[in-house]
Amino acid sequence: MVIKFSLEMLETGYIELVKLLKATGVCPSGGMAKMAISEGKVHVDGLIELRKGRKIRRGQKVEFKGNRIEVE
Repeated sequence: MVIKFSLEMLETGYIELVKLLKATGVCPSGGMAKMAISEGKVHVDGLIELRKGRKIRRGQKVEFKGNRIEVE
């Protein structure tokens, strides 16, 4: 499933990876998001990402459990 996420409401121009997974509902809690990232199950732009605080910016794609999040 493809999920579109807009950064328009955020003043910073980015969102941390763990917060993105929770905000989109891909992970029901921040704890589950942290665990998925630390286990290497989350990909950012096709590469495994292990940093929970990774800044995700416009144009990047995050994949987890068959879901693709496109950040706009």
